[in-house]
Amino acid sequence: MKIIDIDSWDRKEHYLFFRKMDYPHYHIGVDLDITNFKAKAKKQGLPFSFAITYAVTAAMNEVEAFRYRIRQDNIVLHERIHPSFAYISPEHKYFKMVMADLSNDIGEFTQRARNKALTQAGYFVFEDMQGRDDLIYISSIPNVSFTHLSHTISLNKEDATPRLSWGKYFDKNGHIMLPFNVQAHHAFVDGDHMGTYINILQGYLENY
Repeated sequence: MKIIDIDSWDRKEHYLFFRKMDYPHYHIGVDLDITNFKAKAKKQGLPFSFAITYAVTAAMNEVEAFRYRIRQDNIVLHERIHPSFAYISPEHKYFKMVMADLSNDIGEFTQRARNKALTQAGYFVFEDMQGRDDLIYISSIPNVSFTHLSHTISLNKEDATPRLSWGKYFDKNGHIMLPFNVQAHHAFVDGDHMGTYINILQGYLENY
């Protein structure tokens, strides 16, 4: 983790401008082509929900803008950010929020995240996330192919944690498409950063 010197930071003006906003968060929605990724994950025996959690998190780590956080009067840049994801099993009525540190291997992460999700007793284990802001909040709506989505968020201008969600995948001209939504803090993330992230993620999904 690195503490940023705001006065010498080249983004100082944009940061101060957007931090003044009452609601400095914005989001975009796109359809991702997961045809190749889904087929290869299935061939390797990787559950899709955990595999895509790895993919969207690994790709986001490659864009520095998504790794900044606000801590009172300080800006910090994390070396790596990790997923905190919603999981619901067939035998439960409600979802759990599960935190799993990212690793460099999709197979290792998928197995560890799945084990954590299956064995976690509580719906919300706050001890896992206490004092941590190196997270991404991830959810899914696997039975709805949405075209728009807004994320639940406290009206806290210092909350710079990205929110990601995807919906029910669908067929489009022989390609499997996944509705995908990203919410970020504009003090750090501009449209160009969003576009870079989506392009990196789509490239990963196509070439996995």
